[in-house]
Amino acid sequence: MYCIDDYDYVLPQERIAQEPCGKRDFSRLLRVDRKTGKTSHHRFYELSRLLRSDDVLVINDTAVIPARLFGKKSTGGRVEVLLLDYAGSIAGKADATSAECACLIRSAKPCRENARIDFDSGLTARVISCNGETYHLALSADEPIGRVLDRIGIIPLPPYIRRSEPGGTGTNDAIRYQTVYARNKGAVAAPTAGLHFTPELLLQLGGLGISIVPITLHVGYGTFVPVRVMDIRDHAMHSETFHLPQHAADTINAARRQGRRIVAVGTTVVRTLEYCSDESGMLQAKTGNCDLFIYPGYRFKIVDAMITNFHLPKSTLLMLVSAFADRGAILNAYAEAIREGYRFYSYGDAMLIE
Repeated sequence: MYCIDDYDYVLPQERIAQEPCGKRDFSRLLRVDRKTGKTSHHRFYELSRLLRSDDVLVINDTAVIPARLFGKKSTGGRVEVLLLDYAGSIAGKADATSAECACLIRSAKPCRENARIDFDSGLTARVISCNGETYHLALSADEPIGRVLDRIGIIPLPPYIRRSEPGGTGTNDAIRYQTVYARNKGAVAAPTAGLHFTPELLLQLGGLGISIVPITLHVGYGTFVPVRVMDIRDHAMHSETFHLPQHAADTINAARRQGRRIVAVGTTVVRTLEYCSDESGMLQAKTGNCDLFIYPGYRFKIVDAMITNFHLPKSTLLMLVSAFADRGAILNAYAEAIREGYRFYSYGDAMLIE
């Protein structure tokens, strides 16, 4: 249960979705009973008849930022930069023309301290320091940095989604790698379980009496960092900025007192709710950094059902899902999904575990 190899499975390369489904809610949906392991096959738009009319659907309204930048060193060498801490350094500073931000840098040769990088639209950066793989940059521009990023930055895609050109060709990744309810900028990866919702489906669910409650967790690059230890209990979980507002806590707490189900859309929502709940399953409104690592043996306090995508082998996300339902049942469900031709990972299909 604690060995990294317990969370491995073989996925054919062709099962990794390179493009989103033609219409968001036409993605396939594998329903899994967390008690029995029984499965059934659906389309995502059928969610309106799979959920209960008094359910509370909790969504993550983070927005993916155009965090990829391409520039040149003063020596002429090409540089690719991935901003990591937009939420902590740039978000909420609408008029700031300078900021410091953690980032990753890819270049032919490592960037040295005080090296200058020039981007389009007058944006420049100076390397303050480097700690392992992470650099610390001082950014400056003649206009608000957030505005410049919106103009010249590119939405970052997971490394398993291949594009011949930066920013993608064909599919409009800037739109499709973003939920329809994205509001608060700060993520470098999408909360992918939410990519299947359409405005029409959300209206339909609300019309049935289902409460839809937004919270925010800015998905970080750490979600792609592999577990490098054999005993998963030794893994150091990455930290991500979150905001759980008072009205969300009040709504969810009232629903729990009424015996209504809390349905989390995505592992980011699961982690945030569990991190902010006390032992009795009541929430406290909070803003901070969540580093909760959920793996089998964890006792869930608040989440009753989960909508999630299919995750990478040996990932912390697969471990979380395996904690919510029986690990064997989840791996059996994954094997069934592979046999049935489901599409995997960020642009792939979804599961409903209840």
